[in-house]
Amino acid sequence: MTPPTHTELVRVVRDHAGRLAASLVPLVGDFAAAEDLVQDAVEAALTRWPVDGIPDRPDAWLFTVARRRGLDAIRREVRHRDKLALVTWPTEPQPDDRLRLVFTCCHPALPRSAQVALTLRVVCGLTTAQIARAFLVPEATVGQRITRAKKKIGDAGIPYRIPASDELAGRLAEVLAVIYLLFNEGYLPSGAAPGSRDLTDDAEFLAAMLHHLMPTEPEVAGLLALIRLHRARAAARFDLNGDIIQLPHQDRTRWDHAAIADAGHLIARAASHKRPGPYQLQAAIVACHAEAERWDDTDWAQITVLYDMLLHLAPSPVTRLHRAVAYRYVAGPEAALSEVDTLAGQLDDYHLLHATRAELLRALGRTGEAREADIRALARTANPAEQSLLRHRLSWR
Repeated sequence: MTPPTHTELVRVVRDHAGRLAASLVPLVGDFAAAEDLVQDAVEAALTRWPVDGIPDRPDAWLFTVARRRGLDAIRREVRHRDKLALVTWPTEPQPDDRLRLVFTCCHPALPRSAQVALTLRVVCGLTTAQIARAFLVPEATVGQRITRAKKKIGDAGIPYRIPASDELAGRLAEVLAVIYLLFNEGYLPSGAAPGSRDLTDDAEFLAAMLHHLMPTEPEVAGLLALIRLHRARAAARFDLNGDIIQLPHQDRTRWDHAAIADAGHLIARAASHKRPGPYQLQAAIVACHAEAERWDDTDWAQITVLYDMLLHLAPSPVTRLHRAVAYRYVAGPEAALSEVDTLAGQLDDYHLLHATRAELLRALGRTGEAREADIRALARTANPAEQSLLRHRLSWR
């Protein structure tokens, strides 16, 4: 039997860890205890499966290990022992059990950094070391965040449940924000080392799970569509040297057009609820790019209108900057530059402000000023792929 690869192990463990946690929380009656049992089972799997192979029923294997560890831990507590011992596999959690788990991890009483770490640990099955590597922070820092979050859940009596209807809007927004942050962290062209964790895969996994459990929430569908649209273009984003290929120059035959079409259906279904939101609008903007057969076919007027709607719902200087980029193709580079310059006071530390100014100045023939703007952009980003692109621009004569 061929030993499973590390990638196969991680995928199988991730696929079942959230379901396992959702099964254990109602049984042991304690979020932190259930999460500890899941991690014990995951560590056992990562030790045994490379030797023994992945079992035919990995979910049952993980549950059995977690149950055994649970019995050992609470042997002196007869009531809990009897309750746990009577449970047999398969235990099929109710469809909303995993959703309860996500909402618990993303409770607004927890700091955002703790929400992300706890979600990755409990729902996605990542180890503390994997989370630390993904976010380039010390493992001890991640461990402390998770420990504090679990303590906060216990001390504050944060309930393991889906929020009541009058709480749902705010709580759902928190869950979506964590998934969106996770996706952005993974999508940045950081030149990650081979074999590193694909956070965009985790983000899509969570968004798809949330959409499956809450199919009538248009912003959930919008976020899932947004993630799939960006991932559909991933194969064309970098050249063989790992350098960024900007959108006008990407080979569109390498895009995943089936995923683009699927995202379009998600956007249409979300729009049918007539409750527009920021994630739906962002997805619609990306869809305009993804559905154009050529760069020259891009519907810039529609994109500008969508940005206007987005600014009405969620105003931000970064969104105004993105709108100015689209506005260039509607009203020309001079009009767009005027819009960008109004943002200088708010976004001076943001490298994309200066990179955008450089492109507009270059289009107007003001090459000296464009070079100065690119130098300022280069000084404001630590991203290797973006640095390479800016250095390439600065090498032009």
